[in-house]
Amino acid sequence: MLAVVLLGELMAVLDASVVDTALPSIQADTGASAAGLQWIQAAYGLALALGLITGGRLGDLYGRKRIFLLGAVVFTAASLLCSLAAGPTALIAARVVQGAGAAVMIPQILATLHVTFAGSARAKAFGLYGTVMSVGSVAGPVLGGVLTQADLFGLGWRSIFLINVPLGIATVLLGHRYLTESRNRQALRLDPLGMVLSALGLLLIAYPLSAGGAHHWPWWTFTAMAAGLAVLVGLVFQQRSKTRKDGSPLVALSLFSGRPFSGGMTAQLVLGLLSGLFFLCWTLFMQQGLGLSPSRAAIGFLFLTLAEIGGAWLAMSAVARHQRRAPQAGALLAALALAVFHLLATTYGTNLSMAAMALPALALGLGLGMIGAPLTDLTLGRVDDAHAGSASGLFNTATHLGISLGVVLTGVVFFSHDHTAAARGTAVVDAFTATLPYVIGGLLAMWALMFSLPRPATPRTHRS
Repeated sequence: MLAVVLLGELMAVLDASVVDTALPSIQADTGASAAGLQWIQAAYGLALALGLITGGRLGDLYGRKRIFLLGAVVFTAASLLCSLAAGPTALIAARVVQGAGAAVMIPQILATLHVTFAGSARAKAFGLYGTVMSVGSVAGPVLGGVLTQADLFGLGWRSIFLINVPLGIATVLLGHRYLTESRNRQALRLDPLGMVLSALGLLLIAYPLSAGGAHHWPWWTFTAMAAGLAVLVGLVFQQRSKTRKDGSPLVALSLFSGRPFSGGMTAQLVLGLLSGLFFLCWTLFMQQGLGLSPSRAAIGFLFLTLAEIGGAWLAMSAVARHQRRAPQAGALLAALALAVFHLLATTYGTNLSMAAMALPALALGLGLGMIGAPLTDLTLGRVDDAHAGSASGLFNTATHLGISLGVVLTGVVFFSHDHTAAARGTAVVDAFTATLPYVIGGLLAMWALMFSLPRPATPRTHRS
């Protein structure tokens, strides 16, 4: 069961970034415009972010196994349509459907882990979930570049989507056999108004974040985001009324009354933001700043990925005893590693070698692994099983909105220094070093937010 749901998660996470390195090939093959390329990249993430809350509630109501399998079927079929797309319009439409399938599938994963495991087993399962999410987000661009360059069977970029078809079929068949059904039997019915308000509010925020940079942030982007916040405030009042009326809200607002959930959600939002900001800047730094080839730059991602796996396993063994201290230690270690990166980049500039970056890259991966793995468990571990799907949808929404915001901030803190995405050499190195203090500050803010998570139990002293 664990292998099945984690395979589904890996497919969904990879497809959020796997197209990044394939975009030039897609443009050459389909004739997509610059705006078309942007939508090919953004359509998946936008559909995913809009549907996560509703997807989580659907699992609570109609069964998490059933909804997971439905999402996997939609995701797999849409992946096949992506690989067969003859032009950018068809590809964008297929990406929207693919994102919708992932939005239905992803919340069921955490919810299923939540109701299946308990105690230390749940912590390990959540730790694996966090590890797969971290590894998938880092490995996506690398896999996209490798598959596109390999040109398997002459498929070119189409192989990055076609590979999902056998994986998706295996997920559906194995999931049908090994997953057990669970649902919230207290939930009475759907909340259509809440579904519309949540999707509209998130759309008004996420769309300007995705498209605003290409249009140089006109007035309507800020107006739309303000309107989105107003809609979400209206959603809160509507959910309170729905709770009093029939007890079937889309979002269980009682979740936010607990400090671990609200603090952990905020920390996860910051983690997504820092991931969206740092990894794009680091990719540009290695390739455009240091002049590394994509294959050599992938070595840096490999160091980071292996260290993240190690950090996750270390944190999983420590979180039961040390609780919030485990991810807090990871945040401080990651901040220290980035401070070393800053020192090396300012000292050696474009002459910085891969060997010199190896140690801070390993330390950074170790720290990030120590954050992502236990944060999921400490945030969701005390949530009632009845609201596992709703909590999972909210948690994943925070992640993906944070990543979108982080990508937007790249234009503010990175490209504002090198002035153009086509810059090379010293200008890119300077932009990268100017970005690192923001990421370090975000890690320290996350360390402070995690004081809301469960603290280690204090041993009782006995008087004689």
